[in-house]
Amino acid sequence: MLSLPNLLTLSRILAVPILVAFLWFDKWTTGWLVGFVLYSLMGITDYFDGYLARAQGTVSKLGQFLDPIADKILVAAVILLLVATKHEPASIQGIHIIAALIILLREIAVSGLREFLAGIAVSVPVSKLAKWKTTFQMVALGALILAGGLPQFLFIKQVGIISLWAAAALTLVTGWDYLRVGLKHMD
Repeated sequence: MLSLPNLLTLSRILAVPILVAFLWFDKWTTGWLVGFVLYSLMGITDYFDGYLARAQGTVSKLGQFLDPIADKILVAAVILLLVATKHEPASIQGIHIIAALIILLREIAVSGLREFLAGIAVSVPVSKLAKWKTTFQMVALGALILAGGLPQFLFIKQVGIISLWAAAALTLVTGWDYLRVGLKHMD
């Protein structure tokens, strides 16, 4: 049950409070840089837990359960911190909060939909477009964290904001795809 892939997934969940601690203080650029390194390591473990589970033939129900939860905890924690921070290079403010809300609301809706569909034994595989959504989302959040550590490089925040909106657009498309599949199974 506690295979290496599952341990990697659990390490991501346990690392979220540590990441939050590094990003908690708005003007502590060193903390934001350490947070970026930790966030990057968490992204690498996200890739490797799935890769190793498939390569070793150790895909488990625990891993299938924990992996999306770990992703959602990480994304929600970082988005909330980036919206709440007053550290201008890293903060998500103004109209960009809409993109963050789209991402958060879709994650909640798709989780509920997946739970409903699992109850009637319907599986919805992750699409390639959803994987692109995740990629843009992780790049956006990573760039915004890095912008907090390197405030003198304004283009880093621009990369983060552009990626955030790309992720939000793909979030709407993939969310609609999941909803369309789900509606076919509702009375």
